[in-house]
Amino acid sequence: MEILIVLLALGLLMAVAYRGMSVILCAPLCALLAVLLAHGPAQVLPFYSDVFMSKMVGFVQLYFPVFLLGAVFGKLIDLSGAASSISRTIVAVLGARHVMLAIVLACVVLTYGGVSLFVVAFAVYPLAAGLFRQCDIPKRLVPGTIALGSFTFTMDALPGTPQIQNVIPTTFFGTTLYAAPVLGCCGALFVLLLGMAYLSWQRRRAGEEGYGHNHTMEPEPVAEGAPCLAFGLALLPLLVVALVNLWLGRQLPQLYGNEYTFLAGVDEHKVTVAKMAGIWSIELALTAGILTTLAIGWRAIHVKAKQGLDAAVAGALLATMNTASEYGFGGVIASLPGFTAVKNLVANAFSDPLVNQAVSVNLLAGVTGSASGGMSLALAAMGKTYLEAAQRDGISPQVLHRVASMASGGMDTLPHNGAVITLLLITGLTHRQSYKDIFAITCIKTMAVFFIIAIYRITGLY
Repeated sequence: MEILIVLLALGLLMAVAYRGMSVILCAPLCALLAVLLAHGPAQVLPFYSDVFMSKMVGFVQLYFPVFLLGAVFGKLIDLSGAASSISRTIVAVLGARHVMLAIVLACVVLTYGGVSLFVVAFAVYPLAAGLFRQCDIPKRLVPGTIALGSFTFTMDALPGTPQIQNVIPTTFFGTTLYAAPVLGCCGALFVLLLGMAYLSWQRRRAGEEGYGHNHTMEPEPVAEGAPCLAFGLALLPLLVVALVNLWLGRQLPQLYGNEYTFLAGVDEHKVTVAKMAGIWSIELALTAGILTTLAIGWRAIHVKAKQGLDAAVAGALLATMNTASEYGFGGVIASLPGFTAVKNLVANAFSDPLVNQAVSVNLLAGVTGSASGGMSLALAAMGKTYLEAAQRDGISPQVLHRVASMASGGMDTLPHNGAVITLLLITGLTHRQSYKDIFAITCIKTMAVFFIIAIYRITGLY
């Protein structure tokens, strides 16, 4: 019964998200329904105030500046003409047949450079919309294309990626970001090839459908003959964000140390730098990107700056609150007895430690709607057990790292996932229009972790 309550809450949330209803409203209702059924009416209000709201507010506190700066940066890239310049150049060089690959590669460069997945969606969407409109490809394929480039192999498979999904396992297994490079590269190639094959198939199936009409959240089209930034200049803000983020990610921990203490009035505050350095670095990098965009495109930007910034702020607020509400939902569900039962059931289902870990992390990421959240829960509960079993079987901790990281990026992107909802909001599309393509990419990246386990078992390479 306890497990059914968790599944009921999860199923309801996925259903309402798919139908386009507000997750800000429905996530707490679904979570509190689960509390009501599991603990009775007396605990509904305490759970809402002390679990749901604390998790939600904590998310906003950490990530709202990133959402806001990312939205502003993406809008300025659009208004400056940089997105249009990059679109035209890529189409001219690669041709219409390779537009989707071009968008995937743009996401890969940014994500592997350390730019947040949410920021990549904000920054690349104007570019993707311009390319798809220019080549008359259905807009409904934009989310799946961006998802392949930013939510998959650069997030958790490629060795060295600075995304949080590749960072978390290092604290459990004593590894580095470059753990199991052979398996990581094999997994990345698996996802890229199958993902591109799927997207190309969907484009062929679309036939004469075209880009479509009456879309919302459309970037401003550039009139024929309008002045356009040079390609090198248009790329500059994206490069600034990636490089500044990479540099600051290394420098800030050295500057502040492991913990930084400061006085605010008479109160002493302590900041754990390891937790905040990544957030600080991307905030400063986005600020540098915004200033760079203003410097190179002010003549085009200032004409529509007010309307553009108003739209960016509104979009950032909505995206932040949607994702924060999802985070609160995950916090409530993780506190229920049914969640513990699911976690224990999965942990005892498979004898192979690699398969056990892959299934556990995948399922918990799916339940919470969060790759990092699901992996953290799984490794906190079973990390030592996995490590002991691996040492007994002669498995390197590097393999555990890569399996855990890639598994976290499997079923996390179900309909209630915050990144999915944010991506659809940014592009002005609905689950009904575009989620099937995201789900196809989700299935491919879920298979990828079992693919690398098979490679390791056959070859012993990692």
